[in-house]
Amino acid sequence: MANQCVITGKGTATGHHVSHANNKVKRKFKSNLHKKRYWVESLKRFVTIKVSSKGIRMIDKNGIEHYLDKIAS
Repeated sequence: MANQCVITGKGTATGHHVSHANNKVKRKFKSNLHKKRYWVESLKRFVTIKVSSKGIRMIDKNGIEHYLDKIAS
């Protein structure tokens, strides 16, 4: 899936747009993704990943090294 966070796994959700007259039309809720560049000390290079806002906070808290195994597999 192209629109998915590599850390949290969040992706596009589906639902309805509901008008005042209660008409329902299908729509997509896109996740809040950003392309982010992180320096990985063990690899001595930058790694670019597509990550959600919550994923950015998780990386800030635990470090990118903690999530490298999940990203690689």
